[in-house]
Amino acid sequence: MFSYRHAFHAGSHADILKHLTLIHLVEYLQEKPGALTIVDTHAGAEIYSLKDGFATVSKEAEGGIFRLQAFANSNPLPESIQRYLEAIQPENTPEELSTYPGSPFIIARLLRPQDRLKLFELHPKEIDILRHNIAELKQSKQIDIYAEDCFKRLKGLLPPPSRRGLVLIDPSYEDKQDYRYLEETMEEALKRFATGCYAIWYPTLSRRESAALPDQMKKIATKHKRSWLHAQLRIENAPGERRLQASGMFIINPPWTLEKHLSQALPVLTKALGVDGGAQFLLKSVEAKN
Repeated sequence: MFSYRHAFHAGSHADILKHLTLIHLVEYLQEKPGALTIVDTHAGAEIYSLKDGFATVSKEAEGGIFRLQAFANSNPLPESIQRYLEAIQPENTPEELSTYPGSPFIIARLLRPQDRLKLFELHPKEIDILRHNIAELKQSKQIDIYAEDCFKRLKGLLPPPSRRGLVLIDPSYEDKQDYRYLEETMEEALKRFATGCYAIWYPTLSRRESAALPDQMKKIATKHKRSWLHAQLRIENAPGERRLQASGMFIINPPWTLEKHLSQALPVLTKALGVDGGAQFLLKSVEAKN
């Protein structure tokens, strides 16, 4: 389980979809003054170099953030994508994009004084880097770090004291058990905190568990009478899976603004990042039925 390092995938098309969605969720929930608790279940090291190390091995940023940046230089962008690009800019200079912030760094910079961020990471090397990076932030006193299994520990954090919360669940899924753990966690989470917003990232693979994940989440959301939104971005449809070609976000209790936000962003991302005729997106939402 410790072979996975997010640095290999930093700035990829999957990160763009995940972080663009995440930023909108956080900022929407912050429209109310009450304290917001945000949980990131698989935090990683928080910030990644795009110029050396693991990112230069995979080169996924070339088909992700670098391609999007080049597209942005000569094409108009919807506000949703502009906001995403603004959120990753503080770690870079106007002249060069050399660093990519992970979910914890993006969220941390969005925190208001009353908000809390709780980060989980089990990788023994990643968590040391995470702790170091968090300590450098002015928001560090609002952030808790757990070297624990999030699937076991999450239920103890729900519901948060303010009854307002966002949970980002984004395991690597390299271990097939992650799919089962996810289902069990969501069942328990919705029993404890039915009104929370849950953002689930997943890779779109030929693996049976991956293909079944959206339907499993739909069943769980419907069982608990919760609204849901499903978004997927595919940048190519080449034979084999030598690299990740598509990923998705499944949101339980999405804000009403999210569908419009993604309906503007996804066609542009498909055009900007697509590498063949198989590039496409999916967007569907269902309101809760009482």
